[in-house]
Amino acid sequence: MKILITGVAGFIGSNLAKRLLNDNHKIIGIDNLNDYYDVNLKKDRLKNIKSDSFNFFEIDLENNEDIDKVFSKHKPDIVINLAAQAGVRYSIENPRAYINSNIVGFINILEATRHNKVKHLIYASSSSVYGANTSLPFSVHDNIDHPLSLYAATKKANELMAHTYSSLYSIPTTGLRFFTVYGPWGRPDMALFMFTKNILEGKPINVFNNGEMMRDFTYVDDIVEAITRLVEKPAQPNPKWTGENPDPGTSYAPYKIYNIGNNSPVRLMDFIEAIEEKTGKKAIKNFMPLQDGDVPATYANVEDLFRDIDFQPETNIKDGVEKFVDWYVNYYGVKL
Repeated sequence: MKILITGVAGFIGSNLAKRLLNDNHKIIGIDNLNDYYDVNLKKDRLKNIKSDSFNFFEIDLENNEDIDKVFSKHKPDIVINLAAQAGVRYSIENPRAYINSNIVGFINILEATRHNKVKHLIYASSSSVYGANTSLPFSVHDNIDHPLSLYAATKKANELMAHTYSSLYSIPTTGLRFFTVYGPWGRPDMALFMFTKNILEGKPINVFNNGEMMRDFTYVDDIVEAITRLVEKPAQPNPKWTGENPDPGTSYAPYKIYNIGNNSPVRLMDFIEAIEEKTGKKAIKNFMPLQDGDVPATYANVEDLFRDIDFQPETNIKDGVEKFVDWYVNYYGVKL
C-alpha cells in the first residue's frame, strides 16, 4: 500500500518508516525538520531510511496548499500522522507552537484525508491526555476532561476532531495514546537521552518529584509493531455504543482509541539505575519538585490493544536501556 507518514524524520516516524518499507509498502514522508531539537539528528534518521520506495517532502503541516498537493499527487491509502509539537514542559513556554502544529496542522491532515478517499487515518495522541485522572491503570474508556498542559489539551482536541470526521464522513480514525516511548534514535529532550548524556559527561541530572515518579516506559520497537498491525485494521463502529452511557474510547462512528504502553510502570530511580549499570557510571542527582503540567505516574491499560491485534508490548527496561546506550555511544562516538 501507499502509506503517508507525517513526522517521518522524528523518533517514532523514522523507525516506523523503515519497518513498513521492509514490509514492501511505499512510503510518502512529510516533515518540516524544525529546530525544536538537533536538526542533524533528524537528517541522519532520514539517511537511515534508504529505499527507492520512499519519497520525502519537507513541508509544514500548517501549509494546507503543500499538504493538498502531496495528497493529490500520491493518493495514499493510509495516513499515519505522527507530526506534532511535542513536550509537556515546552508547551508552557511556547503555547502558540502547539496550536499551529497540533491543531491547525491536524485539521489540514483531516481535510486532505477527507478529500482524497484515504482508507484509514492513524494519528498520535498521548498518555498526557489523562491529566488529573488518578485512576490507574489508565483506560481509554476513562473520562479525560481535565488536561494539565496545553500539549495534553491539543492531543485531546485531536481525538475530538478525528471523531467529528469519522462521524460526518465515515473516515476510519484510530488514535494512539503513546506512553513514554524510548529507544535508539530517541529524542534529545526525553529523559533517557538527557540522563545518558549527562551521566556519561559527569554532569548532574534533574530528577523531578524528588524521584517519586512512575512511568510506563515503552520501547520503540513495540510501538512500531503495534502500529504496523493496526495499519490493516481500520476502526469499526461499536454497535453497543449508546449516547446514554457514552464510551470515550469507541463510537457509533468508525472511531477507536488505543493505549500503547508497556503495561508495567517503572520507578524513575530504577530507570536511572539501569542507565548507571549499562554505562558503569553513577548519576549525580539533582532532586527537584514536580514540574507544572506533569503527572507523578502513568500506567497503560492495554487490554483493547491486546485483544484487537494480539500483541502486548513487553520489552523490559534493562534490555531497552542497553540498546539505547549502545546506539548512543556508537552514534556520538563515546567510549564507555
